[in-house]
Amino acid sequence: MSLVIGILTFVLIATSLFLVLVVLMQRAKTDGGMGSAMGGGSMESTFGAETGNVLSGATIKAAIVFFVVSFTLYLAHIYQAKHHDSLDTKLPTIVAPATTSSFPSPAPVTAAPVTAPATQPTPQPVESKKP
Repeated sequence: MSLVIGILTFVLIATSLFLVLVVLMQRAKTDGGMGSAMGGGSMESTFGAETGNVLSGATIKAAIVFFVVSFTLYLAHIYQAKHHDSLDTKLPTIVAPATTSSFPSPAPVTAAPVTAPATQPTPQPVESKKP
């Protein structure tokens, strides 16, 4: 699924760059601006009088592709997140039972007994006896 998401992401980036360039190449109604700077004049010599129609059609088609791919990516991410969560909550299954080894088990490690530090006895109060 991640391969499909990667391919769709690449298509979305390429479509968005194409859409930006097509919009910038269009001539404004006043025949000035970024359209003439980005090659709007050479587009007229290429496509003739149909320059506006060709660029407008390309803009519409690129916008449709952009929105369809964006919505498909959205659904793919939801699908992946939903199925990813359900796989993480499952407990692992044991395929084969554990076998005992023929080697003897090592002896348990025991620590040396801990002794308290030597302390001096505390003096006891002396009681005096009165007759």
